[in-house]
Amino acid sequence: MNISHTRRRAAAAVAALALPLSLVAVAPQAWAANAAEAFGPGCAALPKQGPGSPSVMAGQPVATAAAGNPALSTLVSAVKQAGLVDTLNNAKDITLFAPTNEAFAKIPKADLDKVLADKAALTKILTYHVVGSTVDKPDLADGSFKTLEGGTLTTGGTGDSYKVNGTAAIVCGDVATSNATVHVVDTVLMPK
Repeated sequence: MNISHTRRRAAAAVAALALPLSLVAVAPQAWAANAAEAFGPGCAALPKQGPGSPSVMAGQPVATAAAGNPALSTLVSAVKQAGLVDTLNNAKDITLFAPTNEAFAKIPKADLDKVLADKAALTKILTYHVVGSTVDKPDLADGSFKTLEGGTLTTGGTGDSYKVNGTAAIVCGDVATSNATVHVVDTVLMPK
């Protein structure tokens, strides 16, 4: 009787260990599936592997994931300067409309330097790029979303071509991170 009971306990322990291990094995496949759903002409510029690649970004919180993408280095610096890294990394199910380095380059240097030196203004602009819920491709066709800044973003488009506020093109959308959906945009969005 004791041998049978011991065998059942051992089998239960093995099963309990096998479940988390199987989840670890399945998780990268799920991340890869999410990464494959990214759309837009700018997605081709994402690294194929390593930091900044869709498969690596999928396993990281959004600010950490963005830090691995060279095209988002200006955004990452601004997020650090505003003290928003932990806020973004600890949020759940958010959407980040992430301006590229080229988007920041469209702003005259004197104006950009002034904003980067003003933490309150920088925080206002950056939080305007974040929606407190998941916004995926199907939501972009004709959307209106409240931002963490308190304003509203609008989206419109079809197929793989979408704009935010009628001006900023989504160059690579639906990039998954562990806590957010990222839509990379070609223009810095300004709160109204």
